[in-house]
Amino acid sequence: MRVGLQVPNFTWKDSAGALGDTFATIAQRAERAGLSSFWVMDHFFQIVVVGPPELDMLEGYTALAFAAGHTNHIKLGTMVTGVTYRHPGLLIKTVTTLDVLSHGRAYLGIGAAWNEQEHRGLGVPFPPTAERFERLEETLQIAQQMWSGDETPYQGKYYQLERPLNVPAPVQKPHPPILIGGGGERKTLRLVAQYGDGCNLAMRLGKEQVQHKLDVLREHCQELGRPYTDIEKTTLDTLRISRDGRDNSLTPAAAIQYFRDLAVMGIDQAIFNTPNVTDLELYDLLAEEIMPVVNQIEVAGR
Repeated sequence: MRVGLQVPNFTWKDSAGALGDTFATIAQRAERAGLSSFWVMDHFFQIVVVGPPELDMLEGYTALAFAAGHTNHIKLGTMVTGVTYRHPGLLIKTVTTLDVLSHGRAYLGIGAAWNEQEHRGLGVPFPPTAERFERLEETLQIAQQMWSGDETPYQGKYYQLERPLNVPAPVQKPHPPILIGGGGERKTLRLVAQYGDGCNLAMRLGKEQVQHKLDVLREHCQELGRPYTDIEKTTLDTLRISRDGRDNSLTPAAAIQYFRDLAVMGIDQAIFNTPNVTDLELYDLLAEEIMPVVNQIEVAGR
């Protein structure tokens, strides 16, 4: 089983004036601890579940490029890019550049977008839900076409690309994995089955609901003739880990059991964020006690 770290909050105690240094240290520690992936949100204002919009928020792809320059092998992605934020041709060019310069470590994390406040605040159009999903499907089609080297014009309802040229090509073959965030059963999970290489489901839904979403995804795959095992199943959760379980945190043993339970459900990669992301004890516990065990856990169905 694999584990990834998401960093959604850049407002840290005692880091005033040293945000970049702290962020680089987090990425480096995550890599040294044996984590498989490193994620940032793709938002421009802080989101309400984390804090007020005025808190620090880094632009996602600039932050990932910075992290790429301070690491060597950990995978890098946004959790996840709203389809409305960037024209799809430019988005694919951006992710390709990250993949090339990081020697093949980029994900394309993408979803239908939801944060109307930051759209309005920065003057980004915020279409109705149905249109956003239509734009998402067109963007997924454009991604596959550009990454296949097909330069023929793309004519969609919302996007028209006269020559979808993408040079240099990404390092990863056939292309950087496309991870689609969200658990909508009729639209999102169908798009995962048709176009995606991975899905991401929020553990705040509860284990039973996450298992149900996986069952729905399996049904979509069967309908489309796509092997369910082709899809990387990932989750997102908030965990606090400490050596002694203080303040209702998880001990290393409890964290291992948490990851083991997800593996039984068929989760390939558990991604988490944590309030104590700047605490170096966290990375020591991951490196010394947690990841050596978790790396040996077999995922059900694999």
